[in-house]
Amino acid sequence: MHVLSTLAVLGAASVQSAQALPSLFQQPSVDSWIKTQLPLAWKGILCNIGPDGCNVKGQGVAPGLVIASPSRSDPDYFYTWTRDAALTFKTIVDDFIFGNKALQPYIEGYIHSQAKLQTVSNPSGSLLPNGHGLGEPKYHADGSRYNGNWGRPQRDGPPLRAVALITYSNYLISKGQSARVKTEIWPVIANDLSYVGQYWNSSGFDLWEEVSGSSFFTTQNQYRSLVEGATLAKTLGLSCPSCSVAPQVLCFLQSYWNGKFFTANFITGTHNRGGVDANTILGAIASFDPYVPCDSPSLQPCHPRSLANFKNFVDTFRDPALYPINQGNVKSQGIALGRYPEDFYYNGNPWYLIVHGAAEFLYDAIAAWKQQGSITIDSTSLPFFKDLYPLARTGTFGRLHPAFYILQGVVKSYADSFVAVSQKYTPKDGTQAEQFVKTAPFAPISAANLTWSYASFVGMKHRRDGHLPPKSWVPKGLTLPKTCERTTVQGVYVPATAAGAPNVTIPCISTIRLQLNASTYYGENLYVTGNSPTLGNWDLDVAYPLMSSNYTAERPLWYADLPLEMPEGVTTLKYKYARQQDCGQDWIVEEEERTLEVPQCRKDGSEVVQLETDEAFRGPGGKSGGC
Repeated sequence: MHVLSTLAVLGAASVQSAQALPSLFQQPSVDSWIKTQLPLAWKGILCNIGPDGCNVKGQGVAPGLVIASPSRSDPDYFYTWTRDAALTFKTIVDDFIFGNKALQPYIEGYIHSQAKLQTVSNPSGSLLPNGHGLGEPKYHADGSRYNGNWGRPQRDGPPLRAVALITYSNYLISKGQSARVKTEIWPVIANDLSYVGQYWNSSGFDLWEEVSGSSFFTTQNQYRSLVEGATLAKTLGLSCPSCSVAPQVLCFLQSYWNGKFFTANFITGTHNRGGVDANTILGAIASFDPYVPCDSPSLQPCHPRSLANFKNFVDTFRDPALYPINQGNVKSQGIALGRYPEDFYYNGNPWYLIVHGAAEFLYDAIAAWKQQGSITIDSTSLPFFKDLYPLARTGTFGRLHPAFYILQGVVKSYADSFVAVSQKYTPKDGTQAEQFVKTAPFAPISAANLTWSYASFVGMKHRRDGHLPPKSWVPKGLTLPKTCERTTVQGVYVPATAAGAPNVTIPCISTIRLQLNASTYYGENLYVTGNSPTLGNWDLDVAYPLMSSNYTAERPLWYADLPLEMPEGVTTLKYKYARQQDCGQDWIVEEEERTLEVPQCRKDGSEVVQLETDEAFRGPGGKSGGC
């Protein structure tokens, strides 16, 4: 019998018959593949964790650090990203809590690695005095600073890391280890929460590291970290001043809704984005709480707007002109999904982690409906449901209504069909790269053995199996503030020495904005080097990178806000600009030395720019090597 015919019959059937309905939607081939793929996914995760993972052993990866991928070229992902590592370890912590106690040594290594990483000075800044360095997105695999030009700062890493560590801390507290959490782990978390509370309303690059502004994904995770941070602080008998801005972050989160879907980013500068983006799906699953009403302003996957956004996002990729891989699709079946329709990275292909994320989103919604004992359909979410069950109508359907089980069944089938997409395009050996090509032969492409791809598979399986968080994180009776404000709180930053961080001290800094007008080609980068530790003391390998985010054809502007440290007694900055050429060509360094009288340094963490320059490069321009 056709599924829809079966549903029509069951619509008038007894509750007892409807309760058996989900069995009609099981896909044994998907079940079998998941069982086979799970150990391969775990191998993919653990092999990418230093120092002894099978993909990194003997390659200088620091203990507890996660490399994004073993790939060292086309693309080079042999780095650790704060965001990717936090998402990976949130999955590891969840699996540990669900019973896999063999994972605890990895979690302990992660705690110590992150305590150290927080103190590494980098092009975003340092931990002290104002926490700027916590916004640095990636580091070398040995934990040292990455000095290349990059989309920085990225403000999603600190809240995601805080959530992963809070989840583990709550477990330890339940086992009577509050004292250890308070002494060792809380200082790491507190630094990240200070950063969130101070910079949540500041521009930063999105999780795809391409556009600067405000991102739905980042805002949603910032809110969760502050709420959970406040709860943990109270449990430990501590304070969390930064956590007080959580209601304002929540208020801002609502502004992403444009009446049809969640606009993924409020972008500064020119761009070609329409706002449809996977980050709105990934944000919801990272902040999942099955124990709160679906209309909670925390915007859970089962929220009517979240469901409408999901439909809009997926439907965007149903267009075969955009994604030939989805030719002939139907709206009740999952498809291959990419980041956003305007994507051109590797020609804009589907990502395994986004396909997994879509399935997890739907499993999350089902879990919430089961916990709450009802499903409500309103005019906003109705089109989502009608794609899957044409007889759907608005209303609230509880456990005594057949529709409660019918709707769960069709959504479960829909979720499984996304898993089937991953199955179809995963090689027989189970390896998952970052992407797979949207045109024939649909082969894997970009970074091989991407840790995030594997972690997203494991996270998806947890939700499919009904593994849920042990308790709610969303405050009971949550309501929005009457007015939205952009309040921030000055953070307090302290090295987490009990967790292994070095005891760094507060530098005396002068904040200077260097602005350089210099036309460049794609692949060419600009740096400044000079007689300050901030500028690498004339060593080009650790020179300070300039940012190109304000670069336009009319004004080819590169800039850097320098938290300048000067040797004691030295008040004159001596510096030169340098062009880093592509294809291994020699640097082009200015011959003439520049000088600048440095303003009096400060220890108060002030971010006020004390001096600003506007200069032009002195010397020849660069020329691409054509590689």
